[in-house]
Amino acid sequence: MYCVRKVTDDLYWVGGNDNRLSLFENIHPIPRGVSYNSYLLLDEKTVLFDTVDWSVCHQFFDNIEAVLGDRTLDYLIINHVEPDHAACIEEIILHYPDVKIISSKKADLFMHQFGFCTDNRITEVKEGDTASFGKHEVTFVSAPMVHWPEAMVTYDTTNGALFSADAFGTFGSLNGKLFNDEMDFDRDWIDDARRYYTNIVGKYGLQVQALLKKASKLDIKFICPLHGPVWRNNLGYFLDKYDKWSSYEPEEKGVLIVYGSMYGNTENAATILAAKLIEKGITNVKMYDVSKTHVSYLISESFKYSHIVLACPTYNLNIYPPMLDYLMDMKALNLQKRTFAILGNGTWAPQSAKLIHEFLDNMKEMDVLEDDMIVTSSVKDNNIDSINVIADNIIKSIN
Repeated sequence: MYCVRKVTDDLYWVGGNDNRLSLFENIHPIPRGVSYNSYLLLDEKTVLFDTVDWSVCHQFFDNIEAVLGDRTLDYLIINHVEPDHAACIEEIILHYPDVKIISSKKADLFMHQFGFCTDNRITEVKEGDTASFGKHEVTFVSAPMVHWPEAMVTYDTTNGALFSADAFGTFGSLNGKLFNDEMDFDRDWIDDARRYYTNIVGKYGLQVQALLKKASKLDIKFICPLHGPVWRNNLGYFLDKYDKWSSYEPEEKGVLIVYGSMYGNTENAATILAAKLIEKGITNVKMYDVSKTHVSYLISESFKYSHIVLACPTYNLNIYPPMLDYLMDMKALNLQKRTFAILGNGTWAPQSAKLIHEFLDNMKEMDVLEDDMIVTSSVKDNNIDSINVIADNIIKSIN
């Protein structure tokens, strides 16, 4: 049975939701599921914007057939060829053998790499090209590396809809809702949106900034992403988030404490530091155990907060492995413009603080506060002064 939502009088959401998938890209936990969005326009010609993941293909075709009725599908626009959006391309061709496909040149190449039999039905478009389907005219806007090199977005000049590919997406199943004003986004969705952006697109801030600059010249009324809700009001809220994330500016002044602890001693030091910060008036403090928290959540929080405390023991004369994994992801996703404090622990050869320093020195625009704290095995009375110094340094830096 079909399940569709109207975006406008002649534009329909025909996607689906996956609440069974545990790991997005087989990496990132998605306890609230994910949506795969596709949109169908009914004009003099019928136009489908992207397809969906194979997991919701049956629902997808129920939806398309319900909206089309006795009409056929004339055009398929491919903004992004990643399989969670392009998996059903060949099925579309089988169902609608006369369909014409519009894509970028590189998207055409990728479709052939994935083995899609698209024959000679593809029209390649580039930045600034247009297409008319009746009363609706669209413009194609290149968006390379947001987050694949073939990506583009499509802007409908008639209704102001921006079909934004993976830009402005978020984890989370829609579960019957579609629009941002049908949900409390800031309460229920922003963390998933940030985690989606920072882990999927975060590396490509420069390219996202370029897309935002292009978008600022368009009269956008709707943002229609491939994951998550459609935005039809308060667009500035989400555009501002993207501007901050893609320029690597923190959302909030606050302290993220990420600790690794083998037997609880480093955790004790981190907890004492958190208590000191809060006693001294810095209440925006979050703590995470690096061994128990999936790194995608840590990356998201790292993009959110201005200050990060890294606390871990030495392990095999190196950085504690889960902490090292976090640092490697942080570097791979291009995080920058953060202030760090470091707390190291060791029993017979404490090296972690020194090695974390060296790691951060090779990253962009990272400021490491003076006066690292070194714990030898466990926190003792003589460590309290050092913890107070770290707390005071953080507070001075924040203020």
